Amino acid sequence: MSTSSVPRPGSTAQTGPAHPAPGRRVPSGLVPALVLFAAVRLAGVAAVALANHAVGRPLVANLAHSWDARWYLHIATHGYGDLILITRKGAVQTDWAFFPLYPGLVRAVTTVLPLTPGKAALAVSWTAAVVAAWGIHRIGDHLYGRAVAAALVVLWAVLPQSVELTIAYTESLFSALAAWSLYCVLTRRWLWAGCLAGLAGLSRPTGFAVAAAVLAAGAHEAVRRRGRVPLALWAGCLLAPLGWLGYVLWVGRRTGSLLHGYFQVQDAWSSRFDFGAGSLRFVKDLLLHGGGFVYAADLVIVAAGLLLFGLLCLDRAPLVLVVFAGVLVLVVAAGSGSFSSKPRFLLPAFPLLIPLARALAGSRRVRPAQTVLVVGALAVVSWLFGAYVMAVARAPL
Repeated sequence: MSTSSVPRPGSTAQTGPAHPAPGRRVPSGLVPALVLFAAVRLAGVAAVALANHAVGRPLVANLAHSWDARWYLHIATHGYGDLILITRKGAVQTDWAFFPLYPGLVRAVTTVLPLTPGKAALAVSWTAAVVAAWGIHRIGDHLYGRAVAAALVVLWAVLPQSVELTIAYTESLFSALAAWSLYCVLTRRWLWAGCLAGLAGLSRPTGFAVAAAVLAAGAHEAVRRRGRVPLALWAGCLLAPLGWLGYVLWVGRRTGSLLHGYFQVQDAWSSRFDFGAGSLRFVKDLLLHGGGFVYAADLVIVAAGLLLFGLLCLDRAPLVLVVFAGVLVLVVAAGSGSFSSKPRFLLPAFPLLIPLARALAGSRRVRPAQTVLVVGALAVVSWLFGAYVMAVARAPL
């Protein structure tokens, strides 16, 4: 992997400067990429709507009130400490397992706009998805040029699990904060990188992946320059983990166990770091006894994520991107919990798509028709899979 925060000399040539030139407000290729992203995801929503209609489900209720979304909406409406669930095994699940930034934004939107919490949650998620695609495009353009940037955004849009960008979940918000924090590291805006990483840490349990990436990049920069780094770097590294640590300690204080309380809360949700034991049991059971289509598809998605991480490392991507993607891959592979939720944990790990995006951008120049056909096929698979998991499958997202 490369530890540099700037494009490598041997990389695909950039078509434009890392920062817009004076008078050039919109980077070249950004608007078409975002329009294509929005079109793909809106088509995905249409596919879910058709599937919901076929099975007699209302669209908005399905998008805004599925699984964890109900907990977020309850927090947005009533605050924390007002909802618990006792499982069949006697575990007490509380709303403290859910981080506060997303429901806080939903509450803010309902305060200023005449929207229901469900519609406000979708507005936050959809807006954040576009902001995330914008940040992903800027990273791709900064490192490899606008052709790779566009391919990166499109590939992210057609992932099978990308339907979760359009429901009331935190993946869109987390992806947006992560993408822009990583971009700020690559462009050496350390204070902004730290602030955005801190907010990412308030968005979901895996938010510490952004802080880890910022800290790793900052440590490498300090070593490389023998400590002669700007004060903003130290400040950014200090700020990066504060959001995640702050919420973890707040939950610990509420539960009466400052250091262990949060992890006890997560344990009630069967969410813990078990070094992959749970994942191995799942794979064994699936191979020996079979399972539903969704679980087999989830296994393929996770296996593809592991393969793509290897390719990302071989591609010598910048350290900050490798660390961010690596932490998310590690959480997915070595963490317990419902296996059907693991693909969405990988959704924010957009750096995994960089090797594919570079290959796609290269093939587009040589075989444009074949490239369009491949992207179109991936989009159809994404739409069908999203419609199936939202309207037909019973597996938790």
